[in-house]
Amino acid sequence: MGYPHKVLRSTGAGAVSATLVAGAALGLAPAAHAAPTVQAPAIGTATSTATGTASAPGIRFVDIAGDGGTVLKANVVTPAAAADGTRRFPVIVLPTSWATPQVEYLAQAQKLADSGYVVVTYNSRGFWQSGGYVEVAGPQDIADASRVIDWALANTPADPAKVGMAGVSYGAGISLLAAAHDPRIKAVAALSGWGDLIDSIYSGRTQHLQAAAMLGGTAYLTGRPSPELQRVLKDFLGSNLAKEQELIAWGKKRSPASYVDRINDNGAAIMLANAWGDTIFPPNQYASFYEKLTGPKRLELRPGDHATAEATGLLGLPNDVWTDTTRWFDHYLKGTDNGIDREQPVQIKSRSTDGYEGYPDWKAVGPTRKKIALAGTTTVHANVDSGANGGILMLSNALDQFVQVPPVASVPLLPRRYATVWQSEKYGTPQQIRGTAQLHTTVTSTKESGTLVAYLYDVGPLGLGKLVSNAPYTFHGQTPGKPFAVDLELFSTAYDVPAGHRLALVVDTVDPLYIEHNPTGAQLTFSSPAADPSYVSVPLREQ
Repeated sequence: MGYPHKVLRSTGAGAVSATLVAGAALGLAPAAHAAPTVQAPAIGTATSTATGTASAPGIRFVDIAGDGGTVLKANVVTPAAAADGTRRFPVIVLPTSWATPQVEYLAQAQKLADSGYVVVTYNSRGFWQSGGYVEVAGPQDIADASRVIDWALANTPADPAKVGMAGVSYGAGISLLAAAHDPRIKAVAALSGWGDLIDSIYSGRTQHLQAAAMLGGTAYLTGRPSPELQRVLKDFLGSNLAKEQELIAWGKKRSPASYVDRINDNGAAIMLANAWGDTIFPPNQYASFYEKLTGPKRLELRPGDHATAEATGLLGLPNDVWTDTTRWFDHYLKGTDNGIDREQPVQIKSRSTDGYEGYPDWKAVGPTRKKIALAGTTTVHANVDSGANGGILMLSNALDQFVQVPPVASVPLLPRRYATVWQSEKYGTPQQIRGTAQLHTTVTSTKESGTLVAYLYDVGPLGLGKLVSNAPYTFHGQTPGKPFAVDLELFSTAYDVPAGHRLALVVDTVDPLYIEHNPTGAQLTFSSPAADPSYVSVPLREQ
């Protein structure tokens, strides 16, 4: 399984099993385990579901032949104006999110149809009643998207010159990958997705345990993971370093960032939206991907966790993300002059205040940097959670979104044997943090491998720290007793520190969100050599 020293105990099958239990508690029913590959009608035909009738006017439930003839369960919603059969309409294709059934987008699909779009939503292969295996946005998933477009052009009044794709999470990733491979796609709205899959769940060379276990567990509950995915999950959660390069290659093949030149060449207009606290696809990797796009583009970042910012829109309720998604398609598919192309392309909302801030690009978000010196030499003992942590997957940052209660820690009470703490002076004026804080320090380990987790806290007068950002970092192959430099980007955020508060940088070695690689008895020493001082660089908005 890689190396013999200690890793976080809830790994591998145990973590997946725990997730299965949690999923069952949430009411997720196992998918029917039908034959994984089912021959569907040829492209250009459609069959009804067993009901034989649409569930509402304008909605049809159909089978679409995906790559290799695999059945994809789908819904088709057409505008009322299509009844006369004389017009063609822009078409939007919506692949479902991970582990969700095909009805996920029906509320938004109906709204889009009412405003003049043909909408085809389909259950991604391997999940629920669609055939095939879960391939994690692999080549077959990309080919499926093109087959669905083929079907829509042959079986609906869809305009072949006005094709768009959108989706939440898994649907977002598939949409971006499809835009790199199918030049017919003219506009994409990728909500809570990923640009770089490896940088999402393996950032800092550290496995994001809860994220990977949740994805794996729900795949088993609601679908049929492919043999390849089963091997990848086993190696990833089991910390099999011998397979690390294979894992990275597997993830890069499924990362839109690997195909950014194709996306740019095809010229699709790309809208990206994500949450600051996304514990599955952190915002850093999305912002980095956004900067590499050269065509029409937009980046929106808001408070919340994975897919929580757009969740109310899936229920048909008013929602900023879906409103802007519709505006994006209206402009780039219909040609509507609604001004979205003239707005600042980077739109962010602080976790602390209402209202949006517009910027010309990502680099302009936090142009001023203030360094907090991390002076002195401190040593921490590994393998024990100090009490500083990044919270609970999907829950903690959702609480921050709705009631502004992020994960907290009493900074004065953190045990200095297991955590090292540096604090700034008290600020006389509010500090508007915008962007990506960066840690630079020197570490000396008693072992050749290890993990550290950095946390940036907003500390009030009573010492209670509210989590601003965090990130893990794992190293292997270091010489025990020999210092080495560590540079770590914390997850991007927008947070306002009140006057009279201070910032604290805390580093420990254990966090339930991540797999840690500290051998038993390991110690980490943090120092600040005169020739290479340690610091945390905090990005601030110009005021």
